[in-house]
Amino acid sequence: MVLPNRFLYKLDAANDYFKSQLYPLGIIRLTVEKAWAFAEDKQSASKKFLSKLTRDSPDAYCKVAVGAEETWRTSTKNNTTSPAWNEEHDFVVTDLNQCITIDLLDEDVGSDDHFGLAATTVKNILSAGGKLELSLVHKEQPVEGKVALSCKFYRFAAEDSSFTASEHSADGLLCGVATIMVAGAFDVPGHRKELSPSVVVTWGEKHHFQTAVITDAPGTDIHNPTFDTTFRIPTTANMVGNGAQSFRIALMNKKDEIGHVELPLSDVSKAPDMVLQKRFDVGGGATIRASINIRGITPATMEEITLPQRQK
Repeated sequence: MVLPNRFLYKLDAANDYFKSQLYPLGIIRLTVEKAWAFAEDKQSASKKFLSKLTRDSPDAYCKVAVGAEETWRTSTKNNTTSPAWNEEHDFVVTDLNQCITIDLLDEDVGSDDHFGLAATTVKNILSAGGKLELSLVHKEQPVEGKVALSCKFYRFAAEDSSFTASEHSADGLLCGVATIMVAGAFDVPGHRKELSPSVVVTWGEKHHFQTAVITDAPGTDIHNPTFDTTFRIPTTANMVGNGAQSFRIALMNKKDEIGHVELPLSDVSKAPDMVLQKRFDVGGGATIRASINIRGITPATMEEITLPQRQK
């Protein structure tokens, strides 16, 4: 269990899933600046060639992770022990205690060698003013060398000015997040022994999600199944620009589609607080209770970063 992953266990059957959902706090834009002092730099070409043969002269790169978010890799800086990347990447933040890890490696033909691992938390780097120089540890022992990081923090907000801002348009950078919640379906047609309903959510060609498939069992209302599932999509500028795709929510029975509804991004953006939430008619007399929440980003200071409040 590593944030932002969570397991849901409903203690109160009457609980409204939409009201108890915890949304992420924002994004941290991390810049891996440089590393140094982890080996001796080679000056001449002949020494660099000999060092490469003996695997002493590194082709350095970093793997960066924030909690359970997808790992990002910097480019490789060849034949130097003082690599300077100054490369940035965005990570979604769900909790300020999420760990930031930087794994410094030497790219090689066989297997890549590890120079060391540096670690901090989102809270620590923000409390330090957005800049840290981290020491390296290898096999749980301190080693020579440091990695310099800097960052900016953006909180999520019900506004869309970040969707068109040039500072968020580069590859790998985010301009917001979309959160799709599926609470349940109602009046699913068919004989109960033949039903195994689920809901499939898609946004464009790259984003495809499916809830658990519900099967008939004692205590289960197969015609009105509960899913209580959240899908989160980090959003880039090209996803919300001209020609933005519609959200598609489909009710399935096993592999067969019962019906669906398509919801344009503009409908969500124009909804109150940029949240489109209702029971959507998908055809055949069936409906799906779902919510689509769109958030842009805005710069935030440490004092402005607060944990989300649950509605009572």
